[in-house]
Amino acid sequence: MGNNAAFIDSNNLYQAMKIVGWPLDYGKFRKFLSDKYHVQKAFLFIGYLPQNQAMYTGLQQSGYILVFKPVLTYKDGTTKGNCDADLVLRAMVEYPNYDKAVIVAGDGDYYSLVDYLKTQGKLAQVLIPNEHRYSSLLKKVNDEHLKYTSFISRMKGKLEYSPNGKRPQK
Repeated sequence: MGNNAAFIDSNNLYQAMKIVGWPLDYGKFRKFLSDKYHVQKAFLFIGYLPQNQAMYTGLQQSGYILVFKPVLTYKDGTTKGNCDADLVLRAMVEYPNYDKAVIVAGDGDYYSLVDYLKTQGKLAQVLIPNEHRYSSLLKKVNDEHLKYTSFISRMKGKLEYSPNGKRPQK
């Protein structure tokens, strides 16, 4: 069994899953990371809003280590909590503490990190939320067998949230 770590851009994941059209079950996703990629620590980078405390508690109970980012609220009421630099920094700070990394995002801002991890033999996988909308930079990390990329949008049967815990009907 490995000692791997996941670094998850929660906003990128959440927004992409909204576009894909089905809700991700974060508990199932955490178990998937553990079972498939031997992830011991799953760092979830997320903007902090006091009204979301119950959600944060649930995520922590599912096994995520939450890394909070201050959120900016704009005049129109929208919010933004960009975590790209924090995710890259944490992946490098934690570098000696894991065997391989799983990066969860479809954002090209992570290309340099992903490429570095790959060249060092420390990249397990890039899990891209939406196979139809992600940065072409991330396509460059693959070989001809797509060894380093998987798509969460193809895992609906395994990872879709259902309020009663059963698989949703098609």
